[in-house]
Amino acid sequence: QVQLVESGGGLVQAGDSLRLSCAGSGRTFSTYAMGWFRQAPGKEREFVAAIIWGSGSSANYVDSVKGRFTISRDNAKNTVYLQMNSLKPEDTAVYYCAAGRTFPTTSILQYNYWGQGTQVTVSS
Repeated sequence: QVQLVESGGGLVQAGDSLRLSCAGSGRTFSTYAMGWFRQAPGKEREFVAAIIWGSGSSANYVDSVKGRFTISRDNAKNTVYLQMNSLKPEDTAVYYCAAGRTFPTTSILQYNYWGQGTQVTVSS
């Protein structure tokens, strides 16, 4: 089992940057693909980015964040990151990290473990 805790959210202005972190527990963290999802008020949770397990760097992104967001992981620290640059008001949401055994996938159903979320608010 993997427990996940997100951090790094906050209130920023359009054009600013934030880096979200997701710390995982357990010795099996590196064996999971890790994903970031987000949920805005009144909307469904949507895929943002994912990175493959192990030491690989293969990643995929939703089109709306390509070129602005970067997902990475540090297995020695059991942590996955989401570097968010050039933030836009439409990026405002609660951001969740998740762990799963399938890559690549954008499906919520393929992720087994979830964090509690961290709020990101981007003002115009």
